[in-house]
Amino acid sequence: MRKESFGAGSFVHVFNRGNRKQEIVRDDRDRWNFLQMLYYFNSDYSPLNPMQTLKKILKSDFNTKLIWPSGWPERKQFVNIHAFILQDNHFHLVLEELVESGIAKLMQKLGTGMTNRFNKRHKETGRLFQGSYKARLVDDENYFRNLFAYLHIKNAFEMYPGGLKRAVANFDAAYDFASRYQYSSLRHYVLKPDFNTERLIGNDELFREAFPDPHEMKEFARSSVESMSFNESKCLLEDMD
Repeated sequence: MRKESFGAGSFVHVFNRGNRKQEIVRDDRDRWNFLQMLYYFNSDYSPLNPMQTLKKILKSDFNTKLIWPSGWPERKQFVNIHAFILQDNHFHLVLEELVESGIAKLMQKLGTGMTNRFNKRHKETGRLFQGSYKARLVDDENYFRNLFAYLHIKNAFEMYPGGLKRAVANFDAAYDFASRYQYSSLRHYVLKPDFNTERLIGNDELFREAFPDPHEMKEFARSSVESMSFNESKCLLEDMD
């Protein structure tokens, strides 16, 4: 496990992708499991076989809702999750560290849990991820504004039917597509938050400070994507090529 601690109150952009750029999720069951692990592993409480235990406790809700069981100890989070998006072969997170090495603890649990479940379910072996996650401090508002647009918009636009170029040419429709993508936090900020995203997002202070008006976020994203002026060096694009 990586040992670095960014310090309580630090905001950090975290990224990882599949080994040799291969898939880390293959269907909506895998994608839902990613959200479950983001929620349940973001805690210092670690029961034996947590996902199997939760399945027995929550029954049918296990497949649809993020619920902290009433019989479990109070949930004490490692981090606040401010943003996330999942693609088939990588994910991005914006995290606020709450306790010493909180990010490292969450990412260790997430990486191990996703690898074990993927290999078991799909009868695979070996590494799921290319290596240790990458992390970079979010140290100013301009960086965050570019990061937020890059994370939520460019990544989602790459999944738009016809790809990124068609999404840019049809920005309004593509932005609506990005806003409704279930495995991204953008919908939490631009649509009415749903039951699960409210539990995943620790608070929205960072976003609200950067974009006091949600309409401003859309126009900033439009300008960024049309000119492709994302702050690429800071947004770790070099690690995605």
